[in-house]
Amino acid sequence: MASANTLCKKLLNVKNTVVESHDFYSDKDGVVHLRIKARPSAWHRDDCPFCGRRCPSYDRPVKNRKVWRGLDFGGILVEIEADTHRIHCPEHGVVTAAVPWAYPGSSFTRDFDLTVTWLAEYLSRSAVANCMRIDWQTVGSYISRSLHDPEPERAKRLDGLVNIGIDETSYRKGHKYITVVVNHNTNTVVWVGNGDGARWITECVNKFTPDCERCVDPFHVIEWAMEALDAVRKERWHAAHEKAMKLVNDHPQKRGKPRADDRNAAMVHDARKAASEIKGAVYSLGKVPEHLTENQKIRLNIIQANDPQLFRAYRLKESLRLLLKSTDVDQAEEDLKHWLFWASHSRIPAFKELYKKIRRHKGHILNTIRLGLSNTRIEATNNKIKLIIRKAYGFRNIQNMMDMVCSNIRVPLPNRKPKAEKSA
Repeated sequence: MASANTLCKKLLNVKNTVVESHDFYSDKDGVVHLRIKARPSAWHRDDCPFCGRRCPSYDRPVKNRKVWRGLDFGGILVEIEADTHRIHCPEHGVVTAAVPWAYPGSSFTRDFDLTVTWLAEYLSRSAVANCMRIDWQTVGSYISRSLHDPEPERAKRLDGLVNIGIDETSYRKGHKYITVVVNHNTNTVVWVGNGDGARWITECVNKFTPDCERCVDPFHVIEWAMEALDAVRKERWHAAHEKAMKLVNDHPQKRGKPRADDRNAAMVHDARKAASEIKGAVYSLGKVPEHLTENQKIRLNIIQANDPQLFRAYRLKESLRLLLKSTDVDQAEEDLKHWLFWASHSRIPAFKELYKKIRRHKGHILNTIRLGLSNTRIEATNNKIKLIIRKAYGFRNIQNMMDMVCSNIRVPLPNRKPKAEKSA
């Protein structure tokens, strides 16, 4: 039959630990606690918490006891109490000696930290805090501490990188961004950095990977075209609206219902309708033709008949979208050359600016078509990041959030063997 001390060790799921005593007590709220007094075994009493090296003692205070919270046993709160002292590590200096049951600097056991991290993958922070009886604001710190077990060497994420995707995504209002780097071959996050990468990606790529083939994601190219098209739409709407207002001022309407043969009233009505059609054409102009509804097709036909400049901008956008779908790089290069000439002679200021931008990135766009790459995976990753942020109701500590979005890390649950990978 196992002794009570052995039972406590099994309950704590620890090794290299000596259990000295145990006791039950109730706090002021009537919650029952199991307090286990323990110490590291003699061979691990002076281990460095960072490198695991056995080091000489720096001091041994007579009374310097600390309490660590463990996983609940049923409804009973489990705690470990032990003396702590400092050691002198040649590499890390004077630090508090490691204990086998907790991560460095933590007031909770390893199993507790790992369980909180696992729960945080699937539940909101408030639900995790309620389940584990902790403060919801500290959930992020448990995640950061727990990363060492499943991924002790984070630099290995960079091994064998061939195709990577780089993008930025917002994590808070007020233009707060993080830059995300994804391994296209494994669909995993390999690096996350605080800040908008658009300002320094080009400089870093040119410096550290001068021989790489850089691509521009088709999604972003179409996004540029949509921004130019919407600028034209707004400009044409303002012009149509001003025209309608001028007609209203030049031909004030008489009281009562206008006559059927009142040409002035018809002119005002037509001008207002034309302005309204342009204002409400956002979806008609933005959708691909095969997805248009009947009403959107009618609106697009009205624009084609009444506003040649706006319809020309729409055709430029569609032409660019179609050539980006090409798989023949030679044909795509010829089509892009034609598109650049068309945009530069379009007499539309927004598309003349887009022409300059596309011309600067022409080689990168052709690389994308030739290699058949896109940033759809990283866009999906950005959506997952936003879901994590929304589920957590935001992060106060940006590092905790960046630790959370490492999608290739599988957090182990305590006292469970990992399931075997299913073969393809």
